[in-house]
Amino acid sequence: MSYTDVSERIRSLVDSLNKAARAYYAEDREIMSNYEYDKLYDELVRLEEESGIVLSDSPTVNVGYESVDELPKERHESPMLSLGKTKSREELQSWLNGHPGLLSWKLDGLTVVLTYRNGELFKAVTRGNGEVGEVITNNARTFKNIPLKIAYQGELILRGEAVISYSDFEKINAKIPQLDAKYKNPRNLCSGSVRQLNNEITAERNVQLYAFSLVKAEGVEFHDHRSEQYAFLRSQGFTVVEEKPVTQENILDTIAWYEREIETYDIPSDGLVLTYEEIAYAESLGRTAKFPRGSIAFKWADEIAETTLREIEWSPSRTGLINPVAVFDPVELEGTTVTRASVHNISVMRALHLGIGDRITVYKANMIIPQIAENLTKSDALEIPAQCPVCGGKTKIDRQNDAESLICTNEACPAKKIKLFTHFVTRDAMNIDGLSEMTLEKFIGAGLITEFADIFHLDAHREVIVSMEGFGEKSYDNLIRGIDDARVTTLPRLLNALGIPNVGLVGARLLSMHFHGDPDALLSASAEELSQIEGVGAVIAGSFVDYFADAQNRRAFDALCRELTLEKAQESTAEADLKGMSFVVTGSLNHFANRDALKEAILARGGKVTGSVTGKTVCLINNDATSNSTKNQTAKKLGVAILTEEEFMAQYHVE
Repeated sequence: MSYTDVSERIRSLVDSLNKAARAYYAEDREIMSNYEYDKLYDELVRLEEESGIVLSDSPTVNVGYESVDELPKERHESPMLSLGKTKSREELQSWLNGHPGLLSWKLDGLTVVLTYRNGELFKAVTRGNGEVGEVITNNARTFKNIPLKIAYQGELILRGEAVISYSDFEKINAKIPQLDAKYKNPRNLCSGSVRQLNNEITAERNVQLYAFSLVKAEGVEFHDHRSEQYAFLRSQGFTVVEEKPVTQENILDTIAWYEREIETYDIPSDGLVLTYEEIAYAESLGRTAKFPRGSIAFKWADEIAETTLREIEWSPSRTGLINPVAVFDPVELEGTTVTRASVHNISVMRALHLGIGDRITVYKANMIIPQIAENLTKSDALEIPAQCPVCGGKTKIDRQNDAESLICTNEACPAKKIKLFTHFVTRDAMNIDGLSEMTLEKFIGAGLITEFADIFHLDAHREVIVSMEGFGEKSYDNLIRGIDDARVTTLPRLLNALGIPNVGLVGARLLSMHFHGDPDALLSASAEELSQIEGVGAVIAGSFVDYFADAQNRRAFDALCRELTLEKAQESTAEADLKGMSFVVTGSLNHFANRDALKEAILARGGKVTGSVTGKTVCLINNDATSNSTKNQTAKKLGVAILTEEEFMAQYHVE
């Protein structure tokens, strides 16, 4: 590789790594796996050492990224450096160099600096970019295990990791019905929770803090032992990260103990931290431009196995996406036999240059999810199927957000039907109890349901249903009772249930209100007429008219209507004090059941709800005001207020 090629490769690596780090630390999203990041980082270090080229924005010399600016900022008394890292147990062993050490969990959350004065919590500041952090004192007061008062009266400064346990994370996600609204991982949820502008939200998330470093405690003698610092912190009521004393003789056994423990450990951890027991010795070593020399991080080395790719299965989803799944010769990874790994989408498949018979390496991301690490052969010989494996319909490649995916174009594909019928029975649609997604899948597969009206004739299949696994007389009776209860509904619920593109509950309500709940008048209107309704517009109007222009859709709708009694929706008696005001709602909510429920409350008061932020928007309602979403960015640029759900309710007296 020429000098020019090396320079260009370094620039490419720096850009890729910085982009991934910015997404992970500043925007709470992940665009690159840990495995890929570490691999590129190690390559960058090697090239910098070989060439002597170190760019000013290289992640090997810079520490983090600027924090978001909604919270007050404050400079740390001493820089918070990253740790050097290794995946080699032997390197960790030799690093001790004959000195005793302490080995502890490397927790995966958000680092916070706490300061206590006169025995009380004085302030809490996030790590930020290592030099400047965000002041989150009010939020820290709600951490469920943090002492607000301590016995020690001098100035105490410590560092800890704010985390949300896996069990709490699962409980929080279980309360969110929409799949796409669920949180991706505990770290992202914790980061957003700690940096909330409303600390009530933080309190609800069960954030915990684990102390891992004592920075300052005036007048306390620790006899040059870091373990005594930990004991002192515990004596003051702090939860301290679990540590084990180690020497060069026992450190490998201790690492093995942690490796066993992580399988059931409830706190997110992405490795271990080794530090010297002797405080003075650790401090005497100083620091590099980026790392302190008195501590080092150990990241679990992914167990990688080489195997042969035998097949690509194309797995249709309920959204119409057809996802590639790699099937390979069995390999042992992290104690289990693995034969399959998702390839995610067409873009990832092409980047791996896959072909049947290729030699590939596989690993378990976070020791759980099988992934392809590398393709050693790169034959690039895979054909993308032209037909859906479920229905035989034509496929096409769809490109969104720089990623290409394969989709089925057949609207009648059974895989899509499941999603459509699942939406039909939800609470904001027909609200039919007893028809779960799994049950619908069984009924559709058995040919009991082919269109919406069929649901109201399931009583004709009693013997078939009661003989199905998981069903009996009682389940059947409850199901039929739920179906009968749903026969009386309103036009907005019915229109929302159909799953018309771009027409949700709010749009359905606006259309229904304009025509006073008369479906015949509504279906006779032109797209131009519908688009003139305030809050509807050309997109909703066009989608609505196109849907009913399809003869099959109209026939199915008429058949469905024959099964139902449409009640007139009750007109709101609320004062129209929001008339002329335009709002945008985004993100998950706490008080209202979902976004549509909040939109309904605004519409009932005469307000308007739109899908995008403009100069006419009164405010953007978003519980995560610190996110870097497009809506938040647009609101800031236009000077539009960003209010949490509770702030909006208080300011506009919405209940």
